[in-house]
Amino acid sequence: MTGQMTAQPPAHADLYPTRTGGEFLLMPREDRVVHGAPGDGPLDAAELERFGGAGYLTFGDFVTPAEVDEFRAELARMSADPRVRAAESTIVETSSQEVRSIFDVHRSSEVFARIAHDPRLVDRARQILGTDVYLHQSRVNAKPGFGGGDFFWHSDFETWHAEDGMPRMRAVSISISLTRNHSFNGPLMIMPGSHTTYVSCGGATPQDNYKASLMMQGAGTPNPAALTQLADRHGIDVLTGEPGSAVMFDCNCMHGSNGNISPYPRSNLFFVYNSVENTLVEPFSAARRRPEFLGARDFTPIP
Repeated sequence: MTGQMTAQPPAHADLYPTRTGGEFLLMPREDRVVHGAPGDGPLDAAELERFGGAGYLTFGDFVTPAEVDEFRAELARMSADPRVRAAESTIVETSSQEVRSIFDVHRSSEVFARIAHDPRLVDRARQILGTDVYLHQSRVNAKPGFGGGDFFWHSDFETWHAEDGMPRMRAVSISISLTRNHSFNGPLMIMPGSHTTYVSCGGATPQDNYKASLMMQGAGTPNPAALTQLADRHGIDVLTGEPGSAVMFDCNCMHGSNGNISPYPRSNLFFVYNSVENTLVEPFSAARRRPEFLGARDFTPIP
């Protein structure tokens, strides 16, 4: 024995460094996309293959018209409640004072809790991720006509990794449309196949960055050169659809949406499922954790 200690690797090595003060980098994904097989859930072999290749799947008539009506009524109720509007977990458009997002809706609403735990969502998430899952985040997004703001291009995983401490790319999002998604009222746009490339962003994370980023993203957004390269490589899909349709997409998909200057509002429910084998550690590129309503630390598997 020489008395020298061998350095041990960190318990959670940072495979996806970002906001280190350096340049923007395009890095290959280090994680599998699809962990389950056709017999593990409702998705068939063709759907799993499409998800693996494009990073997303769309579903028509995912929920019933009656459920859409119920969800719309619940959103209207919550948006009009002064206590909900005053909560830190509610984001209000500065110009119009219309509700932009309400977070943590699976905890604050029995209506939204039921759909968040519904097998139609949970079984698909389990199948893609190959394990039990828990809810990392939930929210309802609203884009009122004549003023709904945009969501700039970003990878959710970059933020969840940097600011929440999500170690690996093993989470999926499911968005349910409550209104018709036209091509002109700010629908979701995705660069298909972009989930296979990680954009390591420049700069650093400002203190309490979430307070500004929930209104207008800054830190963690790719630069124009990175976005142009990804768009040239993958193209851009505009995901239109009817009320009750849904999209499920990988946590590292490059996505965003335009502002809504049309007369027609757009709103959707949004649930993020993370693998119980991918639970949060300390943030990789931020001084402290974001609030629980943005990155849940209750890792209890959904039954």
